[in-house]
Amino acid sequence: MDRRVRVAVRVGGVVQGVGFRPFAHGLARRLRLSGFVGNDAAGVFAEVEGTSADVDAFVVALREEAPPLAVVDYVRVTPMALVDGGQADGEPVFTIVASSAGGEVATLVSADSATCADCLAELRDPGDRRYRYPFINCTNCGPRFTIVRGVPYDRPFTTMAGFPMCDDCRREYEDPGDRRFHAQPVCCPACGPKLWFHETRHETRHETRHESRQEPQQPKPAGTTPLKSTIDALQEGAVVAIKGLGGYHLAVDAENESAVAALRGRKHREDKPFAIMVPDLAAARKVAELGEIGEQLLTSRRSPIVLLPRVANGPLATSVAPGNRRIGLLLPYTPLHHLLLGDLGRPIVLTSANVSDEPIVYRDEDARSRLKNIADAFLTHDRAIHTRTDDSVVRPVRGRVQLQRRSRGYAPEPVTLHRKVPRHVLGCGAELKNTFCLAKDDHAFVSHHIGDLENYETLKSYTEGIRHWRELFDVTPTVVAHDLHPEYLSTKYALDLEGVEPVGVQHHHAHIASCLADNGEDGPVLGVAFDGTGYGTDGTIWGGEFLLADLAGFQRVGHLQAVPMPGGAAAVREPWRMAAAHLDAAGITAEELKTRHEEHWDDVVRLARSGLNSPLTSSAGRLFDAVAALLGVRDSVNYEGQAAVELEQLADPRERGTYPVSTARNQVSTVDIIRAVVEDRKNHTPKPIIAARFHNTVADVVARVCEQLRKAETVALSGGVFQNALLLDRTTESLQHKGFRVLTHSRVPANDGGISLGQIAVAAAREATSTTSPARHPG
Repeated sequence: MDRRVRVAVRVGGVVQGVGFRPFAHGLARRLRLSGFVGNDAAGVFAEVEGTSADVDAFVVALREEAPPLAVVDYVRVTPMALVDGGQADGEPVFTIVASSAGGEVATLVSADSATCADCLAELRDPGDRRYRYPFINCTNCGPRFTIVRGVPYDRPFTTMAGFPMCDDCRREYEDPGDRRFHAQPVCCPACGPKLWFHETRHETRHETRHESRQEPQQPKPAGTTPLKSTIDALQEGAVVAIKGLGGYHLAVDAENESAVAALRGRKHREDKPFAIMVPDLAAARKVAELGEIGEQLLTSRRSPIVLLPRVANGPLATSVAPGNRRIGLLLPYTPLHHLLLGDLGRPIVLTSANVSDEPIVYRDEDARSRLKNIADAFLTHDRAIHTRTDDSVVRPVRGRVQLQRRSRGYAPEPVTLHRKVPRHVLGCGAELKNTFCLAKDDHAFVSHHIGDLENYETLKSYTEGIRHWRELFDVTPTVVAHDLHPEYLSTKYALDLEGVEPVGVQHHHAHIASCLADNGEDGPVLGVAFDGTGYGTDGTIWGGEFLLADLAGFQRVGHLQAVPMPGGAAAVREPWRMAAAHLDAAGITAEELKTRHEEHWDDVVRLARSGLNSPLTSSAGRLFDAVAALLGVRDSVNYEGQAAVELEQLADPRERGTYPVSTARNQVSTVDIIRAVVEDRKNHTPKPIIAARFHNTVADVVARVCEQLRKAETVALSGGVFQNALLLDRTTESLQHKGFRVLTHSRVPANDGGISLGQIAVAAAREATSTTSPARHPG
């Protein structure tokens, strides 16, 4: 007979709020084990007793059969003395014990998850007591991070604390055989959150309330529910502010051109594409080319916005994504969205509700105040959002997923580091597309998308976010890593902190370190960091860099030829200025472009030559801007990267030609590139061909410079310019053809959203090693 044993088990990872305790309970009951399971600040703990074979099976199953939302980092087992002296008397008893507070926080919080199939089935079942209830959830789906106020993840530490469970929900919560066993946000129409509709159009006031205790089998008559009022408003062309998981969105009928145009005007958003929510995959196929990976992303539990090729002559209004060959799609990810889209039966614009460049609005009173001149109506509810969180944005590239904005559905799940950090570290991130990162042990907690730190509201969101995450994950940084740019608000925040060790990290080194950390590597690598701007160690603006780098340091071993940025920031907003500077450096003119800006052309050229307010830059992003202006794609931009995005879309992917470009002394001659583009224009070469040749040329010179250097066999590609799918594909192909192994991003964005991870990786590596790095500049 197999001997009896008792063990203590500790499980770490994303194991709270994902049904792990009920899973362990059911597993123990199945294996006829006695003992208990519970939550504490460190994760899940358990004691189990039974035959050694059954206990071993229990431990193995904890990892291999974990719930869908769980991420098990480790299962640690410690032998214990038997409680019953080795005798099994009667039916084994296994219980879930109360959670304990206090102690060092080591548990991880799950990201919000899209509504699961089981809950959707109940939502659509007229016989179910949660029929058409917009807040249905279970242990496998629903709100998590956005409602968490503290740990352990139990109802009192969430924004559901103010909704006492009714008797029916309590029975489900306490029944080990129920899908909602210990599901913290569990609720129903009798005890959970409610919807309200409030209309402000035409100086009228109309409010519809969803009664919390209505009989589910007798839904309110048509025309009286908040949901029906919302649908009526959308069909009439109204702009509706809708409260979601991580904040408010602005919605309009995506097939109504006047409604979409009105939203653009009120948001002062001239060209940037809107995201579109469609009812289902069938509707998605009518507006975009999905592909296998696209479908997987759209239907995943993370439910991000997926950037996909747009179907020509589809039903969407022109103003949804003017001049854009791609569209950002997402499927309903909350019960409310499923009900709304299912009843409406057509796509809607669903864009973050904010004013200008401020962060997404998430508090009800702020929404009423800040959105009153944008929204005609509000669909809201009384479940508070604790942490504002934007939708994530992803794009399929080369058979992989490229994150462009890592937020809802991904945060706050950590990036696991391949080496532990010696001390707690805070990475403060960059100025644009900011994220921060907190690291302890082997976990790097990269924050949700914060945005551009250019105004008080975003800075407030940034500082409040750091405070909340420090408490949530029990991180007290003693090392604070920051960008070298002295005027970044994130840098100033770092340098104002007391009692910490500040570590300055050069922007492009952080990009490459981020790519290394993303791939679990130390280097050395040849790092190619192409982006818009970054403060260089020589006082110029870098952005087209070849670095021999490891995590601890780097050497700048090559770069794009530097040219002036006439007017500084003005050159970012007006790409024609960069074209003028590049043309002047090449000693040529482009008459068509000069004619368009005849009034200011000579003044801008003189400014560039003088060096006044015209810092030198090696930026690849600004080179893309210049070529876009030369081809008449974009002389000025309304959002960051617009010219480069439109240049990529213009390029004919069938064209494989390149331009002859000098790479002497590992410096790429942008003069050669500009002259070749102008020559093609004079020869009336079609613009899509020129745009493609330009992309091919940049890819080719990257591979040639790396081959000339050949100081490492691995190349890491990072920086926002490599979010260009055509460029990334051609560059990877060229490098691999020359025998290089290529690292790209998959867990964090290649843009500045990944900088904070790179900063903590650099800071930790410098502390761990001081003399072994082949790359000598400390960054």
